[in-house]
Amino acid sequence: MKSTLIIVPTYNECDNISLLMDGILAEAPQCSVLFIDDNSTDGTRDEIQRFMRAHPDRVFMEKRPGKLGLGTAYIHGFKWALRRNFDHIIQMDADLSHDPKYLPVMMSQLESKPLVIGSRYVSGGGTRNWSAIRKLISRFGSIYARLILGLPVNDFTGGFNGWQAATLRSLPLDDVKSNGYVFQIEMKARAIRAGAAFVEVPIIFVDRQVGQSKMSSGIVYEAMWRVLTLRQTLAAKKPAALSDRHAGRPASPQ
Repeated sequence: MKSTLIIVPTYNECDNISLLMDGILAEAPQCSVLFIDDNSTDGTRDEIQRFMRAHPDRVFMEKRPGKLGLGTAYIHGFKWALRRNFDHIIQMDADLSHDPKYLPVMMSQLESKPLVIGSRYVSGGGTRNWSAIRKLISRFGSIYARLILGLPVNDFTGGFNGWQAATLRSLPLDDVKSNGYVFQIEMKARAIRAGAAFVEVPIIFVDRQVGQSKMSSGIVYEAMWRVLTLRQTLAAKKPAALSDRHAGRPASPQ
C-alpha cells in the first residue's frame, strides 16, 4: 500500500484540531498527519500533542518560531515528506473548510495522477457560507490565473490538493517564492508546465465556523502581480507536453 502524508499548516486553530483529526482518522485511518505550526498562542500545539501521544507513529508536528507564511509552511512540509519517502502528499486546511470525506477519492486518484486538485469549480463542486464578494474574489482569482497562465485549471486557488512524491521531486521547490494563497497557483502552474497530468475532484468548500480567516486585501494584491511575474518566469521555459490531453477533466466522486 502506498504511504500518504497529510500536511496541515496551523496558526491559532485550537478549536478545530479535534474535529479535523476525528474526521481524518475516520476517513483515512492509514494516513499520517504532519502539522506545521507557526507559534500558535491559543493551545493549538497542546491539542496536536494530545493526538501525537495517542498516535505517536502517525501524527507529527514541526514547530516554527512565528508566522512565516502559508507557502513556506507547505514547502517545509513537502521537504519533510520527501526526506521520509512518503509516496503521496495531500495538503489541506485546518479550519474544517476541507472536509476529510474527500480524502479517499483523492487518494484513489493519486494512484494514477501526479496531481489531484480538490476543485470548487467543476461539476459537483461549490462553496457554502460564503459572501457574494468572497465568491467573486475567489472565482475571479482562478479565471485570472487561467487566462494569464494559459493553463486549463478550473480551480487554481484552492488549497486541498494531492501530489505524487515524484511530482514534487521534479519541481524546484527552493525557487517557489509565493507565500500567500498565490502559492497554490504557482505550485499547480509549475507542475503542469513540467508535464504533470492532473485531475480535478469536485469538493464543497465550507467557510470556517470558528477562528479568524487569513484572507486579506494584501493576499489578493500579491496574487494579481505574482501571477504576472510567474507567467514571465514560466514563459522562459519550454512547456512539457501533458501526458494526458484530457488531464484536466473532473473526476467522478467515489
